[in-house]
Amino acid sequence: MEFKEAKTQLDFDRLCQYCVALANEGGGHLLLGISDKAPRPVVGTKAVSDPVGMAEKLFQKLGFRVDVEEVNHPAGRVVVFHIPSRPRGTAYHLDGAYLMRSGEGLRPMSEDQLRRIFAEGESDWLEEHTRGGLDASELLRLLDGQGFHRLLHLPSSDDPVAVLDRLQQERLIDRHDDTYAIRRLGALLLAKRLQDFPDLARKAPRVVVYTGPDKLQPKLDRTGQKGYAVGFQGLVRFIMQQLPQNEVIQDALRKEVKLVPEIAIRELVANALIHQDFGITGASVMIEIFNNRVEISNPGEPVVPVERFIDGYQSRNERLADLTRRMRICEERSSGIDKVVSAAEAWQLPAPAFRAIHRRTVAILFGPRDFEGMDRDDRIRACYQHCCLKWVMSERMTNQSLRERFRLPESKSAIISQIITAAIEAGLVKPDEKVGGSRKYARYLPFWA
Repeated sequence: MEFKEAKTQLDFDRLCQYCVALANEGGGHLLLGISDKAPRPVVGTKAVSDPVGMAEKLFQKLGFRVDVEEVNHPAGRVVVFHIPSRPRGTAYHLDGAYLMRSGEGLRPMSEDQLRRIFAEGESDWLEEHTRGGLDASELLRLLDGQGFHRLLHLPSSDDPVAVLDRLQQERLIDRHDDTYAIRRLGALLLAKRLQDFPDLARKAPRVVVYTGPDKLQPKLDRTGQKGYAVGFQGLVRFIMQQLPQNEVIQDALRKEVKLVPEIAIRELVANALIHQDFGITGASVMIEIFNNRVEISNPGEPVVPVERFIDGYQSRNERLADLTRRMRICEERSSGIDKVVSAAEAWQLPAPAFRAIHRRTVAILFGPRDFEGMDRDDRIRACYQHCCLKWVMSERMTNQSLRERFRLPESKSAIISQIITAAIEAGLVKPDEKVGGSRKYARYLPFWA
């Protein structure tokens, strides 16, 4: 639902843009005469004096029907636009612009999103066969059936028939008379060697280690061998072995710790594997380790806007996501990023950065840096993520909670206020109007709350 005050009018071109954007996101309702600020009181509108005529005008412009309804509310007149969903495999555009919503505004749909929509009527790449005409022994030579049972916490079985039956039940393989075919999903998860599947070899994750903060001096470049599920623990262990160590003082004792926590590596690697766009050829999940940070990236721009990673969830590959959840490789819906941000706060690290670049999604974990070493962007990003984390925990950010996140004394409250003000000016957080204008009891919400 989209709310607009439009007390006197709403620009027709803008109205058309919202109709296209809402239709592209599955349909919805645009309501005029209601404030778009919580708690969204009815303010009334004089716009759209002729609902029937407006419906006809929209149809002529858009090419699809939008019903327009007038509602007489005690607090004022409301106009409701009932916007249908786009057809499957089709995206609507307005004068060549394919639009979608972003917060309370609009933005063009990415190439990645459009390609996914246009492919809706096509067969799922992951469900197609990668190898066929195999007998039972050949199939079990290629796939780790025992590892599959172990990951699903099933009793181990030496009976190949039982293993094959279970793989078939999970739709990872198919039987044709006396031979078997392996689906790409099955091979990606359970392959003993991804190189045995020519169309999947380039989908193996790659770990590159550099000696410094840039890519000028690589010292290690290793590509994964096993399927995502059976090789996941080994992949995480290998990454942790490559991380630089830092000396910290804890309880008056010096100790060596890794650059970033393992839980953050685990969650971000799992996310990258699961949410990648398999339609992009010649690209793989990359884990790049520098002396001051780790960058984890996957092919495809994100389905959920990066600023909503903490609270939002939508999987590009639902079957892959479901199986990896059952195998306890990834967390329940959307809680993985929460753990990454929580770990960064607990370790007193700069807030992780999430970026959407051309045809890739990048997550960056930064090594230790004290408050004085964080720049303005680092502090604002930490403020926003802390605010989101509090929201999903049904709590609210305050000056005190953000100060504690940075481990600063009460005497630094003024500095924290400056950071919050900067985050508000950047449009990332907003004051909680429920507590009024009191600075002493001020609380803050993410901009989308």
